[in-house]
Amino acid sequence: INQLPELSRILANATQAGLALRMAISLAADEMESPAGDELEKVAQQLAVGTPLDDALAELAERLPSRELVVLVTTLVLANRAGGTVVSSLRNLTETLEQRKETRREVRTQLSQVSMTAYAVPVIGFGSLLLIDNMQPGALDRMTGSPLGQGAVVVACALYVLGFAVIRRFSKIDV
Repeated sequence: INQLPELSRILANATQAGLALRMAISLAADEMESPAGDELEKVAQQLAVGTPLDDALAELAERLPSRELVVLVTTLVLANRAGGTVVSSLRNLTETLEQRKETRREVRTQLSQVSMTAYAVPVIGFGSLLLIDNMQPGALDRMTGSPLGQGAVVVACALYVLGFAVIRRFSKIDV
């Protein structure tokens, strides 16, 4: 997915230079690093033995389920069938894919603080218990020595686990 903007750019440049889409895919397979280069090599080999472009690209989309890849494949198939402006479609798609990549990076950066909070809250709670026991030796033993203290510790642990789970759940955003 991270290589899709570069793939789209290579395909746009190759088709703008006058190469057929089949040759542009072969060129991209040679130019791209793994894993995109390997996957495009499979498509190029299928095209070389006579597989229709639509089928080869559809198989690629099945192997690598991704919304962005499906959009790229659909754009290529439609442009190939209709004989439309492949170059402008690919340039627009490249720009869109780069914007999505940047948005995904920004969201991940913004959520890193939330993720750290999810880990910090339980650590601070358990650290506080150990600090109290260190400041007043035996305080933890007295607290967990009674059923009421044991219940309080169990409830506190459960709340920390629940808080961790809720924070992690809220920080999962699909872009």
